[in-house]
Parts: sequence; structure tokens; C-alpha cells
Amino acid sequence: MALTMNDVERFEAARPRLEAIAYRLLGSASEAEDAVQDTFLRWQAADVGRIEVPEAWLTKVLTNLCLNQLTSARARRETYVGQWLPEPLLAGDPMLGPADTAEQRESVSYAVLTLLERLSPGERAVYVLRAAFDYPHREIAEILDITEAASQQIFHRAKKHVAAGKARAEIDGAAARRIVEEFLAAATSGRTEPLVRLLTQDAVAIGDGGGKVPARAKAFEGALAVAKFLRGLFKPSKAKQAYVGGSPEVHATTANGGPAVVGVVDGRVVGVMCLEITADGIAAFRSQVNPDKLDRATRRWAATVHGEPGIGGF
Repeated sequence: MALTMNDVERFEAARPRLEAIAYRLLGSASEAEDAVQDTFLRWQAADVGRIEVPEAWLTKVLTNLCLNQLTSARARRETYVGQWLPEPLLAGDPMLGPADTAEQRESVSYAVLTLLERLSPGERAVYVLRAAFDYPHREIAEILDITEAASQQIFHRAKKHVAAGKARAEIDGAAARRIVEEFLAAATSGRTEPLVRLLTQDAVAIGDGGGKVPARAKAFEGALAVAKFLRGLFKPSKAKQAYVGGSPEVHATTANGGPAVVGVVDGRVVGVMCLEITADGIAAFRSQVNPDKLDRATRRWAATVHGEPGIGGF
């Protein structure tokens, strides 16, 4: 049955919410867009007039498409070159979804998206629907074809796993911005000691190059090891410039609701480093440099106004 203009408009009104759900479930903006488009195709093929609650129907279809995608993605990531990290979203991207509550903001943070990879697909779905979109367990049970009690149990277990993997309590935004500025100054000083002072003793640094850009598969661990890595990373090098196609401008910015550093060459985002900042210092650096995961960040960067770069190229 052909869709009416009203049917198409109903779907388009739901698209931002569907994309935000899919992104949290998949950790990939491009895969989220594909899942939402597949949901539209199913909407197009359905007898829309008989669907009593379109929002619930669309959420159920999308979630199950994402669950299938997660199952196959796990197999693909076993052969992924290096460390797999989520696709970062820069400030203002509508795919970030709701950010009214602490739970919603936390659910899309880069640190939590990375932790969600440890959950089973079912645990991830329950956690996202409940923590980020405040779906009642009754509705989650209907979406996933489980009991309400099972939904509650799964959410409790998933929330416990996420809490166990998180760093110590974060600090307020103003303090975080100040630390990012101090970090950029220290990283370009050519010295290790100023960096060590900004890090927690158990700090880690890891990157995702996807086999396209050099990135160490194993994380750097410990303040001194991370500081040495960062000192080398921000040291100018013709070899590094060759990989990214030029000398990047480096900006302090926000990605996934948290402090980040972005490298840009001729308007193209070549790297996003997300910082996990706690009251004790910077606990983690997660860098996305796989060009396949930076297209949306580049589009977002081109659509926004920026200040002067914090530092020149490296």
C-alpha cells in the first residue's frame, strides 16, 4: 500500500529519535542511518492504517534491526584491524538525541558508548531504551518480546556493568575546559612532566585507525607511558602529516557531550580525541582517526563556526 504524504511526514517526525536510538545501539552514525532507512522501507511496506501506535511500532522494528546488526557486527569486529572505537559526534549533532537528564547525557558519552560494547545486544537495547529514552519496562518488554520482570533484571545488570567500568566522578564543564587548554599547552611543550601532572596514575590512551591510519592496537597504560605517547603524537612530523594529507589545525571542542580535541586539515576532520576527565585528572584518551568514521564529523564541522585553533599542525 502506497504511503500518503501524512504517513511520510509521521515517519520523518520520528526520524531524529530513531537515529538517536540507533546510534546509541550501534555506536556508528553511518550504520544508524542505514538502520533508520531500513525501518522506513518496512514502514512503507506495512499497512500503516492498521498500526495503532506508530511510535511503538517504529521503535520495535528499529530496535530489532539494530539487534540483528549488533550480532553480525560482533563477528566483523573480530577481524577488525586494531582497536574498534565508536564513531564520535561533534557538538550540536542531532543524532546525539536528548540531553535533558544526567542519564541521557551519560548514555551518549564516548566513555559509556565504549563500555556498551561489553554488553550483550539485549542488555545494550534495554539499557539504551531505559536510561537514554526513559521507556517504561512494560514498553521495553513489548519491543523486545520479553517479560517486564526480565527487562528490569536486564537493566539492573547492564547498569551495574556500565557503572563498574566507569572512571571516577567527572567534574563540571568549566573545569574540564580549563584542563583541556592546559593539556594542549602541555602536549606541545615537548616535555613529559607537564603532561604527567595532568593525568591520573592509571590513565590510558587508545586509538582506532581501522587499518587506514596507524594506531596502536594495545592501549598505553599508566601516566608516564601515556604522557610519552602524547608528547610524540603532538611533535611535528612529516610522516604523520603524510598520513593525514597535511598539517592539521588542532581545536579544543566537544564530542559526545564531553571535552575533546579535533584535528582538521583543509576543513576535513582527520582525528577526534575524546578526553575522560575526573576530579583526579585526565583518566583516558580515546582517539578516532579511522577516516571511514569521520565523515559525519567533517560535515558537522563544516556547518558550524569555530574559533582560532589551539595549536598549529603536528
